[in-house]
Amino acid sequence: MPDRPMQMDRRLLAPNALRRWAEQTPDALCLRHRDGRDLTYRETLEAVTGWARALRAAGAGPGEHVAYLLADPLDSAAVWLATGLAGCVTVPVNTAYFGRMLAHVLGNSDAVVLVVSAGFAARLDDAVVADALGKVRTVVVVGAYDGPQRIGTTAVVAAGELLGSAPPDPEDAFPVAEPHGTAAILYTSGTTGPSKGVVVPWAAMHGHWSWVPDDTLATGETLYCPMTLFHTSGLGALHYTLSRGGCFVTRDKFSGTAFWDDVRACGAVVAGLVGPMTALLYSLPARPDDAENPLRGIILGPMIAETAEFERRFGVRVATAYGMTEVPPLVVTGWDHGPWQTSGRVLDGYPWPEARVVDAWDLPVPPGTVGELVIRTAAPWTLNAGYYNLPDATAAAWRNGWFHTGDAFRQDADGRFSFVDRMKDAIRRRGENISSFEVEAFALDHPAVAECAAFAVPSPLGGDEVMIAVVPEPGEKADPAELAAFLTDRMPRYMLPRYIDVLEQLPRNTTSLRIQKHVLRDRGVTAATWDREAAD
Repeated sequence: MPDRPMQMDRRLLAPNALRRWAEQTPDALCLRHRDGRDLTYRETLEAVTGWARALRAAGAGPGEHVAYLLADPLDSAAVWLATGLAGCVTVPVNTAYFGRMLAHVLGNSDAVVLVVSAGFAARLDDAVVADALGKVRTVVVVGAYDGPQRIGTTAVVAAGELLGSAPPDPEDAFPVAEPHGTAAILYTSGTTGPSKGVVVPWAAMHGHWSWVPDDTLATGETLYCPMTLFHTSGLGALHYTLSRGGCFVTRDKFSGTAFWDDVRACGAVVAGLVGPMTALLYSLPARPDDAENPLRGIILGPMIAETAEFERRFGVRVATAYGMTEVPPLVVTGWDHGPWQTSGRVLDGYPWPEARVVDAWDLPVPPGTVGELVIRTAAPWTLNAGYYNLPDATAAAWRNGWFHTGDAFRQDADGRFSFVDRMKDAIRRRGENISSFEVEAFALDHPAVAECAAFAVPSPLGGDEVMIAVVPEPGEKADPAELAAFLTDRMPRYMLPRYIDVLEQLPRNTTSLRIQKHVLRDRGVTAATWDREAAD
């Protein structure tokens, strides 16, 4: 058997790479925001080091957890890198979270420090969130803040005050990041319960973009990624850029109309997108200069049906892969990606992965047969390290030595894997995984709702839209518009149902009485369905 190295080069891990490039190319651009703020590698390291000292001063010791809820991606990047530099574990929080979803993350993650944008600080006033701050020693507020200095036993301090007063540490006070260390705990959609915290080692975080073709980005070149830094899509792109000594350019929120102007202005040679973003770009009116841009390629997941036309129109190449928070892309394509429906073949090389399509008893199925995709790697720490504080869920996902993705695939005779459907009851809308369980829980809080089923229906932009079917309490009338307004005040915007059906009963299995969501999905949107977009 040929030599198969099992250990990755730890110099490529983001905190280590930042220090290396700050020494070798201190004046090269590292982070840029489209609002005009630029940071060189030296300036980025100075900012990150300042934050690392501040986090320690706020009470975060090595191995302890630091959560952030930040609107500005440059703040997110600095705090994430600082947490790694300080030897702590980051818990990025979705900026759409408030109320009990925010409380769940703060309570489940055991965070001892929370860094929050001033614009989000009011979310901590919610009683259910305040109760979840029990283990949080310090809340650090970024931006102008004139609120209380304590929430229960938790201190609240301004970031500027902390950054200005944190004592300097000698250089060797900050440990070197190791592949087996934890880069982040990332919360992802639950199906039969609340969202789960995925423990992502540094080696696995590196893997979220290390699969891309070798000619994707050279040292000193620019990657444009208008994605949030609380998912592996954005964090993985940032990690990859730092490992290559490149420049990472971002903005607060993806804009289809600004995308190509941004790319041209910053000179990006590669961009990272998710499928619905690409579908939106393709849907915009064609322009004579569409192909006049500096991009060599786009890293995209998943591909859209019009991928070949997209490549021709904009003069770019596209590469794709299958991945999830728990699993870095190990089924991948190169620039020569083949049919748009396929996710590619198993990665050839480190971390030496294997993938199978299996039946309900984990036995491989013949080519062309639909089953569940399971994955494992030979190199250690290159997949998730389980679900935080959820040993039963970890054991169920990792049974028989393989990680079970919960997604249905088929493999053809040439070794290509194609996604078929989700075996788990999750919804994916505009790049966000949504728990049907959590959507249903919010709807069931309404006093007129007796039963609820949340499920996915196709979106015109690709991916899913959220639909719910509700059964009213006896003697009650569930008004869809009123229910939608009720949910708007309680749910993250990306989770809000677009479609609502009011039914006399939900379809159920006659033996287990389990709701048959496949019947509801097949029924889909009808003339009687309430549509949020049509009502707005």
